[in-house]
Amino acid sequence: MTARRLWAAVEPLHAVVYFAPETAEAAKAAGLRGYWMGYFAGRLAPLGPIGPGPATAVLFGFAPAMVARALPDAWSFASPPEVVRTRLEAVSSALSRVAGDVSELNALLWRAVAACEFGGRPLAAAWAAVAEPADPLARLWLAATILREHRGDGHVLAAVHAGLAGLETTLTHIGDGVIGRPDIQPHRGWSDTEWEAAVDRLRTRGILDAGGALTDAGRELRRRVEADTDRLAAAPVVALGAEVERLLELAVPLSRAVIDSGVVPVPNPMGVPRP
Repeated sequence: MTARRLWAAVEPLHAVVYFAPETAEAAKAAGLRGYWMGYFAGRLAPLGPIGPGPATAVLFGFAPAMVARALPDAWSFASPPEVVRTRLEAVSSALSRVAGDVSELNALLWRAVAACEFGGRPLAAAWAAVAEPADPLARLWLAATILREHRGDGHVLAAVHAGLAGLETTLTHIGDGVIGRPDIQPHRGWSDTEWEAAVDRLRTRGILDAGGALTDAGRELRRRVEADTDRLAAAPVVALGAEVERLLELAVPLSRAVIDSGVVPVPNPMGVPRP
């Protein structure tokens, strides 16, 4: 589906923020302590000084205890506006290593953003409220971020509609062979006890088999969640019409350059592909 092709083409442009050394340096300079405090503060800063409960709900896939180790403490070291400002500066610097003229791509991305509907999408709405930077690479990253959080919030809506909690949704990805447990559990903070309890719940529902793989019912559930995610992410594609192909033509080589430069590794815990 075209909405999924758009995600694959644009996701690496957003993912720079999680792997580029400039981001870690900016978070440290702002006073944030450690990678995960920088991650949670940086991703959630447009929502304001959010606490661990709402943050866990918005992020969906992280263990509450992991989020609580970073928030609300992060806001005593750096204010949300400062975090946003330094993050935009950092990603611009990182992208400058591989990007040239992005004016046409920027125009198309922002047309896609203008078509986004933000009802039930708090994280996308928060990033959409950030003032557009003058710097073209910062603008590129911000547009890519709004689009990916728009799709991501939609994925949460689809998963909740299917009766899945955050960890359970992750387990369906693992059961489908998309990613392995060792690749994701340390990055989401779930204990072994929490993990096994979620596996048992999905086995009881007939979604996972005894070995942790998806059953036929589990594969159908996954298909429905992904189809709903694509449907909920379709508005930007519809708005662009035939020009979405031009956006893909411009975004794919830049995303490949980001990955091939080593800034975003593949494979990675996010499941970001090389388009």
